[in-house]
Amino acid sequence: MFGLVVRFELKDEESAAGFDALVAETAPKIQSEEPGTLIYIVHTVADSPLSRVFYEVYRDRQAFEDHESQPHVKRFLAEREQYLDTYRVEFVEPTSGKGLIESE
Repeated sequence: MFGLVVRFELKDEESAAGFDALVAETAPKIQSEEPGTLIYIVHTVADSPLSRVFYEVYRDRQAFEDHESQPHVKRFLAEREQYLDTYRVEFVEPTSGKGLIESE
């Protein structure tokens, strides 16, 4: 498996609304067109209305590369910039837990 967590800090309430609309357009395509994307969850953050956290798990590194090459993801990556103040990406490796069974 290959995973990452991304925290986005948005510029203002108007930017948050635009970002959320962009996510709403993109997420269904990730779900329907990316079999290697196992988990793609967008979170709001309690007491931080201009923050969003994405938790993403892919079958493997190639599935992540496939995700990044999709037209809907390329559009998201280009369009999101207008809404962002900052963002931080953390690549993560599972060590224990519950919820996913690693594919052979």
